Amino acid sequence: MIRVVAWRCVAALGLATWLGTALANPDAAQALRAQRAAFSEQLQHNVYARPLVLLSSETPPNLRGDIYALMAFPFATVSSALQDPQQWCEVMVLHLNTKYCHTASGTKGTVLNVNIGKKVPETLSQAARIALNFTVAATQPDYFEVRLQAKDGPMGTSNYQLALEAVAQPSNQTFLHLTYSYSANLAGRLAMQAYLATLGRDKVGFTQIGESVNGHPAWIGGMRALAERNTMRYYLAIDSYLASAALPPAERFERSLQSWFKATEQYPRQLHEIEWPAYLAMKRAEHLRQQTAQ
Repeated sequence: MIRVVAWRCVAALGLATWLGTALANPDAAQALRAQRAAFSEQLQHNVYARPLVLLSSETPPNLRGDIYALMAFPFATVSSALQDPQQWCEVMVLHLNTKYCHTASGTKGTVLNVNIGKKVPETLSQAARIALNFTVAATQPDYFEVRLQAKDGPMGTSNYQLALEAVAQPSNQTFLHLTYSYSANLAGRLAMQAYLATLGRDKVGFTQIGESVNGHPAWIGGMRALAERNTMRYYLAIDSYLASAALPPAERFERSLQSWFKATEQYPRQLHEIEWPAYLAMKRAEHLRQQTAQ
């Protein structure tokens, strides 16, 4: 039972954003541009082989991951795709742990009903359901912010937050900031610690904390590593989906799957979990299932 609890808590990491008003901050675009300038050196020289900065923090009971990335897509493409909740479902289902995503209208507006489970095929009854309220928090000609938020999560977790802001850049590029965070009570943290002591004992993140005895990098472990892995998986899902945005709908999903899996395999120490045929078969079945409300 404790492994089931742990899997659900671990899988659900990275699905949420902080509360806030829908009013646009007139300084937000400039602030994000300033952040891009501050990260100029790190965006060019890093371990990811792409213009990306990944940060994480653990301040119990909260875990958080942030990615800043320069995207090779025009702002209009990014804005159109990521202000659309239905397209967010297309992004989220690329993640190994997302079993289902479907939009619905609720009392608080648009809701994404998302089922989170293990990295293997599951029925929806086996996976935890999270209802994420979707809000376009700010929209300007050169900047936007969207937020997904769920107050309560499964197995002692709460305040799931996913926030994304983006600003136009020269040369048809876009600078993006993605944040994931959530809180866990004592039971939730114990479950995740049990996972990290057993099934997840060899899992590491992306922050280098030194060198091991054989000269290879020593990577961060524990709950921050868990946050970093999920943050990266969702960033790669966004990037893979945007790369296929110009394709006909019938081709878009298949191309997104290929792009996401190939991208994650660039970081096998952190992200490799299953082989391509298994991932492809599982995601095709899950994508078909999410075409109808359940």
